[in-house]
Amino acid sequence: MSKKPNLAAIVEAAGGTRRQVLPQPPDLPPLPQAVPGKSKTRQATRQIAAHFPEEVAWQLRQLAVEQRSTVQALMGEALNDLFQKYGKPEIAPTEQGRAT
Repeated sequence: MSKKPNLAAIVEAAGGTRRQVLPQPPDLPPLPQAVPGKSKTRQATRQIAAHFPEEVAWQLRQLAVEQRSTVQALMGEALNDLFQKYGKPEIAPTEQGRAT
């Protein structure tokens, strides 16, 4: 039969139960005015999302491949078509960073 370890001896060997107080890190210069977790290409943009059946998403991706385009560009084109229908300016970008 093995002897159970003595908890007090283990704590003493580890240097006690108190945590060490770490020194404060030096003051760092402020970061640029970027939104945390947002890439530079997504600055001044907002995500627009909607839920559709899975088949809609697959068909949109397939259309992007067939047109040698991106889902982002096709969505911009679709939004511009909708804006035109309701007499609004067509302001959605249809290519990376460019509005029509």
